[in-house]
Amino acid sequence: MFVVDTNVLVYAADQDSPLHTRCRELLEQWRGQASAWFLTWGIVYEFLRVCTHPRVFRAPWTAGHAWSFVEALLASPGLSILAATKRHSRVAAEVMREIPHLSGNLMHDAQTAVLMREHGIRRVITRDTDFHRFPFLEPIDPVG
Repeated sequence: MFVVDTNVLVYAADQDSPLHTRCRELLEQWRGQASAWFLTWGIVYEFLRVCTHPRVFRAPWTAGHAWSFVEALLASPGLSILAATKRHSRVAAEVMREIPHLSGNLMHDAQTAVLMREHGIRRVITRDTDFHRFPFLEPIDPVG
């Protein structure tokens, strides 16, 4: 079980990225597997924000094109979206106490980390080194 972070999705989508081929291959592999892998809605919307942004993508995607990419992922047999449970506020409070220096842009990663902890998932496939700030996670660089 693992969560795929936004940056891996972006590299898989961005044909101009030097990481495109590797991330696309991995994404296609995960899409075909029956075993569990996860996204969060926050990751999905961050992907939509990035790939439709004219300052990020050389040729930004339309919202429709980006959503089609997401729909293809959502059709994957092993993919599920992590959602908050009744325990979410308690788990979030634990994480905020354990890692008191969280602030600013780290809060998006904190949301993902809290959801992962809440669901008992440790592995996150990401190039974002900020996930190393969460000692209960195991960040895995897909190209490193």
